[in-house]
Amino acid sequence: MNALAALPLRQRETIVLRYFLDLTVEDTARVMRCSAGTVKSQTSDALNAMRSQLAEPGVNPALGKGSYGNT
Repeated sequence: MNALAALPLRQRETIVLRYFLDLTVEDTARVMRCSAGTVKSQTSDALNAMRSQLAEPGVNPALGKGSYGNT
């Protein structure tokens, strides 16, 4: 919840509408009065920001726990 609260308003709104209320991209766009593309980009930005906030130091979230991206 802290990671969600730290998001900018529009990003937080997309996450709540899409994942807490289970709205489609189109329904979310209608509620937010924006395009479906805006919903998609705001959702993507929000998820990336939350992943960064929740990631353990030194761990690449794309590679998983214990993967530091160094080969």
